[in-house]
Amino acid sequence: MATSFALTGCSSDSSSGDDLVSVNAAEPQNPLVPTNTNENMGGRVVDRLWAGLKYYDGGGTPHNEMAQSIETTDRQHYKITIKPDWKFTDGTAVTAKSFVDAWNYGALGTNAQLQNWAFTPILGYEDVSATPPKAQTMSGLKVVDDHTFTVDLKQPSIDFELELGFAPFYPLPDAAYKDMKAYGENPIGNGPYKFANTGAWQHNVQIELVPNPDYPGGRPAKNKGLRFKMYANMDTAYADLLQGNLDALDVIPDTALATYEQDLGDRAIHKPIAYSQHIGSQPNLAHFSGPEGVLRRKAISMAINREQIATNIFHGTRVPTKDFTAFTLPGFRDGLPGSEVLKFNPDEAKKLWAQADAISPWSGTYQIAYNSDGGHQAWIEAVANSVKNTLGIDAVGAPYPTFKSIRDEIQAKTIGKAFRYGWQGDYPSMFEFLTALYLSTSETNNAGYNSPEFDGLLNKALAAPTPEAAYDIIAQAQAVLFRDMADIPVFDYNVAAGRSDKVKKADVSWSGLFDFENIEK
Repeated sequence: MATSFALTGCSSDSSSGDDLVSVNAAEPQNPLVPTNTNENMGGRVVDRLWAGLKYYDGGGTPHNEMAQSIETTDRQHYKITIKPDWKFTDGTAVTAKSFVDAWNYGALGTNAQLQNWAFTPILGYEDVSATPPKAQTMSGLKVVDDHTFTVDLKQPSIDFELELGFAPFYPLPDAAYKDMKAYGENPIGNGPYKFANTGAWQHNVQIELVPNPDYPGGRPAKNKGLRFKMYANMDTAYADLLQGNLDALDVIPDTALATYEQDLGDRAIHKPIAYSQHIGSQPNLAHFSGPEGVLRRKAISMAINREQIATNIFHGTRVPTKDFTAFTLPGFRDGLPGSEVLKFNPDEAKKLWAQADAISPWSGTYQIAYNSDGGHQAWIEAVANSVKNTLGIDAVGAPYPTFKSIRDEIQAKTIGKAFRYGWQGDYPSMFEFLTALYLSTSETNNAGYNSPEFDGLLNKALAAPTPEAAYDIIAQAQAVLFRDMADIPVFDYNVAAGRSDKVKKADVSWSGLFDFENIEK
């Protein structure tokens, strides 16, 4: 990863460096294709380049973007009409077919898209996502005319319309399918921004975007463009913020949490967001499969003094987690059955560890992998020390230099150790967290959790007649996650962020990312 010092003089030909709003970032894991971008460094760019049927404002309220209307009488059968005269940045029209083709591409098993789970509710998804596929297109999608298509779901869904602003549901131009990898290096979208020029993604350095002058939607850019600057560590990013070399930073480093509000004054930002931090392990990790793995995950969870770490390291910018989602989301409930495993309880932790040892005696070191470019070292080391002191085992943090390097190994299931990972809301629903992270067929199920009982409850909750009924069933589904200890939830976030003195307005959205379109210099 390049530090900020390698970034001098890297502005695009289309705009002077000072005109663009510079924001912190890191190298995206994959080419910028919406259905294959499931991490926040790629996601923050993708969501600027595309417009979906809906978008979410800074508070998380959904609004129609490309959708003229979304009609349904039963929440199972939908007629979607898109606004006319909307174009991709290559000048081609965005049509109903642009959506249908993109969704079918995302669902097709041979394309191995990381966000394919988003299409699970659509009729015919199983045939298309199978290996090998039994069909090339989902039977639940039909193009009616250039501006109209229909969607048939397998069952009613209380969440489907809300999620239509989520990246996997973005349209793609015909040009994308000629070479999807090359397309992802220089994407053509239909959103409020576009690439500043061909090659605007300078790998491990920056990505530059400029406003799309033809964007007719509800979130036009209020700035002259964005420069996503990639940092090797957050201390360097914070120093750049203070010196005016970075305009907005959404992760204040641990070393500055005690002083950043004093340093920045009214430019400091602190608010609750939909972001949770977990420690996962995969079934191929020794001692972490089957009943032994359940006992060890519960023991480690109860060996972590979350309150102490939140106070000593995070100064109130993290909150000990209470479930598998995030406390800011609609339907969140405290005190779920089984959630006592999230409380620090050294005696019970030792008992559970001993029960696991009776199945198979512990050997080796408990390693927790983390990416060094994300500001995670201090809390991971504190968690490791808490586990070590409580359980009497060797426990250490295992640093990876970049976010991409750790994500590649997690995705390939070759990491061979426990690992930290987070989930930042893409749309404001508990269903997104639970489906993305724990549904057995989800490509973003980092821990390899597989429970037909959980999958069934999630589907039952989606089919519930009212939100309150859905939340009741979600509580039952989370009780299953606690029973199996699918992974180890650790913290929810109160974001600590800031803007430079060159920026007059920069707000953090409901998810913890900046409301990029509305940053003003």
